[in-house]
Amino acid sequence: MSAALTAAERASRVKLMIFDVDGVLTDGGLLFTAAGDAMKSFNSLDGHGVKLLGEAGIATAIITGRRSEIVAARAKEMKIAHLFQGAENKLSVFVNLIASLGLTADACGYMGDDWPDLPVMLRCGFAAAPANAHPDVIARAHWVAEARGGHGAVREVCDAILRAQRRYDALLAAACGA
Repeated sequence: MSAALTAAERASRVKLMIFDVDGVLTDGGLLFTAAGDAMKSFNSLDGHGVKLLGEAGIATAIITGRRSEIVAARAKEMKIAHLFQGAENKLSVFVNLIASLGLTADACGYMGDDWPDLPVMLRCGFAAAPANAHPDVIARAHWVAEARGGHGAVREVCDAILRAQRRYDALLAAACGA
């Protein structure tokens, strides 16, 4: 019988990293204008981390229960090719996505913060959560960020994946002009 995999071992296998939006890429707060339009705040460090995954050859995706033009614009800016909004059944979207990419669940990571994320988190190979995720989500995550959602948690998990795959140092050296 083999020992359980560590979070770093799980992260080293990630070929596709998927993110929820509210509470993960944002702080979970929802601001509305008088006209009823929603506004969201995203963290630039998180966005750069997602771009670094892409530079390292790791595919990225968003699966979110809400629909928002803001999210579509942010996903485009972060070069996220796979965007699924209005997902009532995140697991079904996940299963179809990995089948279309020819991946196994073990080769995928997911960062979520609340109960609707659990079906995917329990199925994927690397489940991550921000520090302020619901306690039941934290209890089931393989890895938990020190930062809160929308405040660097995504960058932390991106860095953890890049380190586990031994790609972090080369990307940092390239950023420094080496």
